[in-house]
Amino acid sequence: MTAPVIEALGVRKRFGDHDVLRGIDLVVDAHEVVVLIGASGSGKSTLLRTMNLIERVDDGQILLSGTDITDPRIDADAIRARIGVVFQHFNLFPHLTVLDNVTLAARRVHRLPKAEAARRGRELLTTLGLGDKADAYPDRLSGGQQQRVAIVRAILTDPELLLLDEITSALDPQLVGEVLDLVRELKGRGTTILMATHEMSFAREVADRVVFLKDGVLVEQGPPQQIFDAPQHPATAEFLARVPH
Repeated sequence: MTAPVIEALGVRKRFGDHDVLRGIDLVVDAHEVVVLIGASGSGKSTLLRTMNLIERVDDGQILLSGTDITDPRIDADAIRARIGVVFQHFNLFPHLTVLDNVTLAARRVHRLPKAEAARRGRELLTTLGLGDKADAYPDRLSGGQQQRVAIVRAILTDPELLLLDEITSALDPQLVGEVLDLVRELKGRGTTILMATHEMSFAREVADRVVFLKDGVLVEQGPPQQIFDAPQHPATAEFLARVPH
């Protein structure tokens, strides 16, 4: 038996007098795609941010492949180097080409030789339909293309875990599809993914497991068919009745 890729054990996070996460227990296994759903403010983004150590937990543990990454003695940068993260805003450097954006972390953090990083970058960009954009600058790309570049940057170094936080929410509706197509491609490659999304139809299609959060509590989780067609908890049913899926 191998350890789960990421495991949250009783995770709590508070901002001021507001409890954002209230004892979250969640396990994501290798090659699994787990999708977080819930209203804005339910704790989805905060949970992802604790897993990348952007936010420190107030109580509980988070284990990455069996290592307690909430130990205050841990090297946070070394942990972040093992995790790929993509947020709703692209955060590309406007003065760097697509290829330089994609390879920057590989060269600076993972110490990959420049030529090797460039080879991998061009190969991955080509595989994922962006090969002709390698030498372009971000302002010459559509929002959907920029978000796909951000995803390529996150997966270039084969991270143990990919965290995706509402990656389509800043996009025009016509650009959402091309980004979600890339996530489908990553699922097909066996990437371990934990993502938060408001795209219910996509969650139904791509998730191995759907997790519903409400007010910082994990209310219900299960296969997409069960969650969307036969939710067991009234709060899940109420939420799904309000959103198109």
